Amino acid sequence: MTETTGAVFERHEIRKTKAQKTAFIEYVSGVAEEQGYTCRVEQNSSARNIVVGDVKSAKAVYTAHYDTCSAMPFPNFITPKNFLIYLVYQILVVLLVYAPVFAVVALTNYVALKCGMEETVRVVLGEAVLMVGMFSMLWLIVAGPANKHTANDNTSGVTTLLDLMCSLPEDQKGKVAFIFFDLEERGLRGSKAYYAKHKADMKDKLLLNFDCVSDGEYMLFAVRKGAQKYLPSLERAFVGDGTYEIDFATRGVFYPSDQASFPCGVGVAALKKSKRGNLLYMNRIHTKKDTVYNEKNVEFLVRCTLRLTEIL
Repeated sequence: MTETTGAVFERHEIRKTKAQKTAFIEYVSGVAEEQGYTCRVEQNSSARNIVVGDVKSAKAVYTAHYDTCSAMPFPNFITPKNFLIYLVYQILVVLLVYAPVFAVVALTNYVALKCGMEETVRVVLGEAVLMVGMFSMLWLIVAGPANKHTANDNTSGVTTLLDLMCSLPEDQKGKVAFIFFDLEERGLRGSKAYYAKHKADMKDKLLLNFDCVSDGEYMLFAVRKGAQKYLPSLERAFVGDGTYEIDFATRGVFYPSDQASFPCGVGVAALKKSKRGNLLYMNRIHTKKDTVYNEKNVEFLVRCTLRLTEIL
């Protein structure tokens, strides 16, 4: 485990409150300064993005989101190459999460009926309980207590960027920039705000986004249309070594992360295969089971990304 990875796990694994994010920003700034990079915080619509290096002159931008999700009773089960399964699972989770709300509404209506309340009063009371319950559950999902275990989502992406920053040779540092995005867990707000402000700089620039890369040995690269011109360079740089299978997916793939905010975005994720090999999936994230951190995954991605930087 590298020095920066150890420091993140020891002091900055949870990055949800303002104070926690500020402490992490200060840590990243210190590492960037030690490595000779410029570092600044760009705030847009409540998101604080950490920008390391000169994005405008860089040939590529390497990114990861650093915010921490709320703790959930069910994992976020993602199947990037089977959208139907992903959609059905999300619907089931929503129904399960809101089941207690519906139960309370039904109980309230039953008690009101037994107490002889008029139908109009019962309807208004039921709607009020439903609204309070729905908003309460939404608050817990978005702004509830932080998940205390973030090894894969997205401490793995954060440590990949830090290792890259510390590994780049001096003559390669000017070729890339790094962005640690905020508020990915709230609808990609940090990356959307950044692109809205820097469209000219990011319109044709390769962006490699590392999100959940430490739990699985199937490396998926979700390549957006604008980034397909970079495929030859990506294929030369990221080559399977017998341990990892590499998949550059240009269509039929859905991976909800910050690369979706950029025309030349490429999302990088580590997935697992089902026993029959016909389903690629990610599990454990957003729950207390998100504890798997395979250092070899990060080492492999850092090594290949360094090669990509040389090629660009």
